[in-house]
Amino acid sequence: MIRPGRDEDAEGFIRLIGDCWAEFPNCILDVDREAPELRALASYFAKAGGALWAAEREGSVVGMVGTRPLNNDQAYEICRMYVAVPERGTGLSQRLLDTAEANARAAGAQRLVLWTDTRFDVAHRFYEKRGYLRQGAIRILDDISKSLEFRYAKPAAGLVVEALDAAAAASAERRLSEILVACVDEGASVSFLKPLAPDVARGFWKKMAADVAANRRVLLAAWLDGDLVGTVQLHLDTPQNQPHRADLAKLLVAPAARRRGVARALMRRAEQTAQRLHRRLLVLDTLAGDAGEPLYRSLGWQEAGRIPGYALDETGAAHATVIFWKEI
Repeated sequence: MIRPGRDEDAEGFIRLIGDCWAEFPNCILDVDREAPELRALASYFAKAGGALWAAEREGSVVGMVGTRPLNNDQAYEICRMYVAVPERGTGLSQRLLDTAEANARAAGAQRLVLWTDTRFDVAHRFYEKRGYLRQGAIRILDDISKSLEFRYAKPAAGLVVEALDAAAAASAERRLSEILVACVDEGASVSFLKPLAPDVARGFWKKMAADVAANRRVLLAAWLDGDLVGTVQLHLDTPQNQPHRADLAKLLVAPAARRRGVARALMRRAEQTAQRLHRRLLVLDTLAGDAGEPLYRSLGWQEAGRIPGYALDETGAAHATVIFWKEI
């Protein structure tokens, strides 16, 4: 049962957090010296304009999460999220985060932010699957545990497209790999054959993150109501005599999020980004007859020509590709 947290839950909250921290070396919870708010946590969150929830099983606290507003850009912080070991993998973590996110959205949050210890690898994977990406510098805490924390963030609601920096691109690898595998399985013409192995997909996105770090590529990502559902990229590493040009590549939208304007929003943002970078000529190629072809035409892209037998499918059959260009 998930219910509002109470100050009377202090003992259960402290035990839960202490147990979770004890899974990691030198991760020490000292309530009186460093976290006295845990003695009356519900009041602490209420005073901050936030809310707190507890997950209870047979009278014991087995999970918790809180949220509170930040003082910038209509952002809300997700914090104090912990789940007992026996409850992991049961869906409780998803339900707790759903509860906190829904509360923040109802309060008008446009962005969701959280901090997580650099040692909490399992938590990082969970947040990344939920669309959160690393953002900004690591935070250094002057505490007993010598904690270092990653900042994760994502848009809270609506359809939002953002450019990813190197840290965000690296933390997006898992989710973007899932999208790539799903799109290839659906027949997308993006240089891979189905079935695409997840480790091959991860390897591809690792290379893309390295290109982002080296400023060879701009990687855009799209969120739909907090879920990371699409991506496209601009390849900037053009020859010396083509500094005015960029290649647009790997327009991908998760199958479940299609027909909702995601691909069009990604394309428009890619064109705007290229314009800001003074790349006035864009080029892309796509499999003839691919679902993206009508979209490109509707956005003013011009067909330059077709190359027959350009790419093979998983059966060995050859297909033509269409070259498109656009001046912006």
